[in-house]
Amino acid sequence: MKKILLTVLALGAATQGAMAQSTVTVYGVADAGLVFDKDANGDRLSRVASGVASGSRLGFKGKEDLGGGLAATFVLESGFNIDTGTSGQGGRLFGRQAYVGLTGSAGAITLGRQYSPYYLALRDVADPFVIGLAGTASNVMATTGYRVDNMVQYSTPSWNKLTADVAYGFGEVADDNKKNRSLGGAVHYIDGPLNVTLTHHRKENVTGTADTRNTLLATRYDFGMLQGHLAYADNRTLTNTKSNDVLLGLTAPFGATKLVASYIRHNDKSALNRDAQQWAIGAFYALSKRTDLYTAYGHISNKNGAAFVVGNATDDGTGNSGFNLGMRHTF
Repeated sequence: MKKILLTVLALGAATQGAMAQSTVTVYGVADAGLVFDKDANGDRLSRVASGVASGSRLGFKGKEDLGGGLAATFVLESGFNIDTGTSGQGGRLFGRQAYVGLTGSAGAITLGRQYSPYYLALRDVADPFVIGLAGTASNVMATTGYRVDNMVQYSTPSWNKLTADVAYGFGEVADDNKKNRSLGGAVHYIDGPLNVTLTHHRKENVTGTADTRNTLLATRYDFGMLQGHLAYADNRTLTNTKSNDVLLGLTAPFGATKLVASYIRHNDKSALNRDAQQWAIGAFYALSKRTDLYTAYGHISNKNGAAFVVGNATDDGTGNSGFNLGMRHTF
């Protein structure tokens, strides 16, 4: 009897050790809100929308210890529309993210469908709205390389408060590796409350004859009572039209409430001079650690026929606005 008991205890200890070395986490976001968009003519569009503050999703992520400081990782993340129950990202099973990789003392390498370094810098460092709500920076600024298929990315370990990412998205066109490919990278300097990121993204067209190029310098500083955001972007389109963007923003927590605000100026360098300005304000109220209520208002003023819009507002070349009110639950 004693031998059987010892065997059971040994097996239990071995199982716990194996579980400690290999983990799989199920997580997600359920986000729905009321969206009210209006153009300068007063035409309105009211709707219930999914993922207003954060994209609704169901995800799986895991890590296995391979020994010697090396670990295997994976992420599978499926987007869905909570207002209709349909799949997001055009119906892809894991349209938000799908990658596998290795991480260790020499850095991390991942392969699959991933966010570009440029997009992550815009979302996580520059934009106080975190690419959500009526005030999202993506209304005016390029979210180039939002998600990149067939991407290989290498992230370096930290060195003197510096880290870097290098990413290459294969175009997978048989006759020319240049066609439809993506190239990107970022350098991060993080020192306590200060985060400074310089990033670049280049996307070739399907014929390999032209490309878009976007460079972003993003800064976030935590003053304690509030966070300040400052960003400058330099852009070039497929037709070689040039522009730049300047973003000023703040994030201010007050107990269970968090206020966010931003101002973005888009400067068109073409002869058409199609400039635009966006200002926005929003608030989050935490009901718990996992559930919050949110609201936001954003307004865009267009010049000379610029076509920027808030949400699904109709563009009339002068201005439009949007208002959100909703709830987000994370699990």
